[in-house]
Amino acid sequence: MRQLSEIDRDAIRLAQDPQFPRWLEQITATGGCANPIHLAGSTTTRDATTGEILHSYDTRNEPGERLLVRCRNRRATVCAPCSRLHAGDTFHLVRAGLVGGKNIPDGVREHPRLFVTLTAPSFGPVHRASTTGERCRPRRRAVQCAHESPTGCASVHDPADPLVGQPLCADCYDYVAHVLWHAHAGELWDRFTRAVRRRLAVTAGLPQSRFSHHARLSFAKVAEYQKRAAVHVHAVVRLDGPAGPADPPPPWGTAARLSAAVQAAARSVVVRTPYSPAVGEHGLRWGREIDVRPLRARPEDDCLSDDAVAAYVAKYVTKGAGETAAGADRRLSAWDDIDAVPASLHVRTLMRTCWRLGGLAEFEHLRLRSWAHALGFRGHVLTKSRVYSATYAALRAERAAHEGHDDVPGAVMDASWRYVGSGHTPGAALIAAGVADDLARNREHARSELRPTARAGY
Repeated sequence: MRQLSEIDRDAIRLAQDPQFPRWLEQITATGGCANPIHLAGSTTTRDATTGEILHSYDTRNEPGERLLVRCRNRRATVCAPCSRLHAGDTFHLVRAGLVGGKNIPDGVREHPRLFVTLTAPSFGPVHRASTTGERCRPRRRAVQCAHESPTGCASVHDPADPLVGQPLCADCYDYVAHVLWHAHAGELWDRFTRAVRRRLAVTAGLPQSRFSHHARLSFAKVAEYQKRAAVHVHAVVRLDGPAGPADPPPPWGTAARLSAAVQAAARSVVVRTPYSPAVGEHGLRWGREIDVRPLRARPEDDCLSDDAVAAYVAKYVTKGAGETAAGADRRLSAWDDIDAVPASLHVRTLMRTCWRLGGLAEFEHLRLRSWAHALGFRGHVLTKSRVYSATYAALRAERAAHEGHDDVPGAVMDASWRYVGSGHTPGAALIAAGVADDLARNREHARSELRPTARAGY
């Protein structure tokens, strides 16, 4: 035993425990979660009329007197099993708003729908990748900036080159504007949607205050960090009738008119930051590159499919910070924590800029130090309007009902729970990883069995 590793000794200890089968059931129920939450407590379900106890549960009979539940972290780098589940929920959430389902009528497929990409502006030239042999930033003459750094690059960068996304000159790069743009991206999106509604009302000959009586703008959007560590926004934008997805849009609500309103609004909105004696005032806008693609009920060769859009959004929301230039997976508690982040100098400089600006009174409301790990970008990666489609909570409740964990009709439940820990011991982590791999393999096998049937049209 002494010659075995700590992981092996711990795994043997767990396997010899008389309650190991029940512990393995808990691990399997969490899908092999890499960092489960440990809870202790009890629940008692009673008949609301008679007071009869219908069911009772207490963790005192469980291994270690605790129950393991999923951590529900969306990042694959933190917990692959939970991120896989989150990706599935995201796919169905976005897809339901495109084609119906999950209490959304199928007729929503006939509404005007767009897939919109809004980019961040340039904060300074960065190295660019090429898959066609194109040089990064070719210049006819060797010119240097005021900091004696070259303003061009004649190299051909592979997409995996660590130089891609890094500034040609860090001293020329506007890190302050980059961070402030991230901090105000939510407000910029809010003004954008209001501008779309305003332009639709004007082109339809309606008073702006009456737009909600004739139509409703619905959306689901995801924020994607590019190699230069700047956020781009990808959104499904849909035009409904005033009652929502069950209500067809008015006759004037066409995809062409919606597309024109989106492009005009994206180019016109601006957010001005408070004046700061240290950094001045900034006018924040969307970048010049705006992509608007229609989503048609019957896809054509040059049109994106609904499933492709939903799959793209679902794939991105589970990416960890290590897979993108998104900063760190966890919050930073001190300036010195930035040095320990496994990221490029460019990303760490953005974090330090967040920390410096977060100490200024005029930017206190932005809570930049709390969001330094996300480079100043605040909020959820995926957000949606109220009636676009179902919610994560509704999808999870539906899953619980499918698994037999829903509430008993006509019953009341008394519950008392407390947090007692999280994570795995070394041996438990090894076993959980094996369970997660087995479940993923079984899921892929089931999909491969279904694919021939799907192709056959059944």
